[in-house]
Amino acid sequence: MKRIILMVLYNIVFVPWWWYQLCSYAKHTDEIPMVKKYALLKKITLHANKGGRVKIDVYGKENIPSENGFIFFPNHQGLFDVLSIIEACDTPFSVVAKIEVKDILFLKQVFAILKAKFMDRDNVRQSLKIIQEVTEEVKEGKNYLIFPEGTRSKKGNEVGDFKGGSFKSAINAKCPIVPVAMLNAYQAFDTNSIRPVTVQVHFLKPISYEEYQGMKSTEIAKLVRGQIVDTIEKSLKKD
Repeated sequence: MKRIILMVLYNIVFVPWWWYQLCSYAKHTDEIPMVKKYALLKKITLHANKGGRVKIDVYGKENIPSENGFIFFPNHQGLFDVLSIIEACDTPFSVVAKIEVKDILFLKQVFAILKAKFMDRDNVRQSLKIIQEVTEEVKEGKNYLIFPEGTRSKKGNEVGDFKGGSFKSAINAKCPIVPVAMLNAYQAFDTNSIRPVTVQVHFLKPISYEEYQGMKSTEIAKLVRGQIVDTIEKSLKKD
């Protein structure tokens, strides 16, 4: 909370206009091109992160596919994860999030602009519907971000178990899977501190459909998690 206040105070002159734009874009999201909406989010995120003393170090940007129709699969550290990736990535994407975060102020507007989908983990029928919708949209060239842990880790840079079901949309769409390793993102919003933070976002080499074709979803989950854990461990050793 302290860091959010710092972000607001640092940008206090711009906040009213940005808030108006966010609410307007969220309300009319179907009428505004995704590129324009994403540019607004990226601008606000860059200024907010600077004011909040958060630096984003990006690695492997060349691994982001040049053709649309892919899915990012990052480890999940907290509420700041999506904003970290928005700053790190120039290519627009949408998000599949748990329904519990649907009405959090600011994130609510961000998710509306991105046309995010919300999954009720206690409703199997609704979850299957979301998987099918994401599959069809990815086939049509939309990019998505899905957190395969299903919920944020509460142990810092430790990575939880990846759920095989999280990869169903990628399997059905036969799209590239892009593992994303997140480090220190939890320190931004999930600690009560305003000390300078450096968040690392590592875009790993995409896994093509040909590479995971024939694998079980649980095997894909294990493969992606292993690559992310390996990247985090190597980065922590360097530090």
